[in-house]
Amino acid sequence: MDSFPLMPVIIAVLAIYILASSIRILNEYERGVVFRLGRMVGVRGPGLIILVPFIEKMVKVSLRTVVMDVPPQDVITQDNVSIKVNAVVYFRVLQPEKAIIEVENFLMATSQISQTTLRSVLGQSELDDLLGQREKINQRLQQIIDHQTEPWGIKVSTVEVKQIDLPQEMQRAMARQAEAERERRSKVIAAEGEFQASQRLSDAAKVLSEQPSALTLRYLQTLREIAVENNSTTIFPVPIDLLTPFLNAGGKKLEA
Repeated sequence: MDSFPLMPVIIAVLAIYILASSIRILNEYERGVVFRLGRMVGVRGPGLIILVPFIEKMVKVSLRTVVMDVPPQDVITQDNVSIKVNAVVYFRVLQPEKAIIEVENFLMATSQISQTTLRSVLGQSELDDLLGQREKINQRLQQIIDHQTEPWGIKVSTVEVKQIDLPQEMQRAMARQAEAERERRSKVIAAEGEFQASQRLSDAAKVLSEQPSALTLRYLQTLREIAVENNSTTIFPVPIDLLTPFLNAGGKKLEA
């Protein structure tokens, strides 16, 4: 008699529990992989999802892009340089049923594949290629990882090598190499300037040799510049050869 009033309460609690376990709400970026007695029966969502209590089970999968950091990996390049490299992988689930059925944990599996691929690809490249052709390395990593994760319904959109840590000895060697390269360029530029200047002087000498009057004018202009710059009196001997063109020109005018 005392336990009879508890029956409606127990029934009500069971009904609420069953109703709560059978109703699911999925966001726009979520999908639910539904299993009925262990067999996958479809992908549902987004919105309100009603499951058969104790018979159907649902696993939620997010379709948003996942940004995954690849931990730093110790890599020995093809030219035997030991470096430490980390990267970032951008991927998203395109087929939720494959991401749940084909692999136990697609997040961990993608992370492990990314780490092994990073070590393999960078180990087959030389250090100069890693530093100078990073975009090419990123594309190669993306293609390999995407091909390996495709059976899991995952699309890898981008792989970026974030940082390459070099040994201190290698950093000092690269600094010396860069300094030597800058010095070489400086010497090349200076030599090019000297070469162009010598060409100009050669052209000027050729013109002056063909036109004696031009040489005379240049000589007089030089005297004028020296007189302007210096306040003292400067005496220069003037060769008679410099005045000959002017004297000849004046004689011709008188004869005319």
